[in-house]
Amino acid sequence: MKPFGFQRDGLFLVGCAAYACNRLCLKETVASPFFRGYFNDLWLIPCALPLVLWLHRRLGWRGEAPPSLAEVAGHLVLWSLLFEWWGPRLMRHATGDLLDVGCYWMGGLVAWAWWNRAALRQRLRSA
Repeated sequence: MKPFGFQRDGLFLVGCAAYACNRLCLKETVASPFFRGYFNDLWLIPCALPLVLWLHRRLGWRGEAPPSLAEVAGHLVLWSLLFEWWGPRLMRHATGDLLDVGCYWMGGLVAWAWWNRAALRQRLRSA
């Protein structure tokens, strides 16, 4: 199995570039509710999880394998609660949005499939 690239991972790099482009350029110039409110939410897991898992690896808590479905789902639950449940209750200017959660999960599941595509292909061949 190929080791996971963490901060050198292609999806991480593309996601960070797309996030920055939307945040700095598109959001201000494109009148799309999707780009203004949800596009960056799709990139939560592809952009944040590799850095968290890199830290976990440095602390000796995990190896170099791609993120497992349990790791992705666990972080999705944690971050969804943090950003859309607890955060809005603790900060006055924040609001919870279930569509944000849906975008987190959609981006997370697509990222998990991308990071584990070799294993998924092999499993499909042997089925």
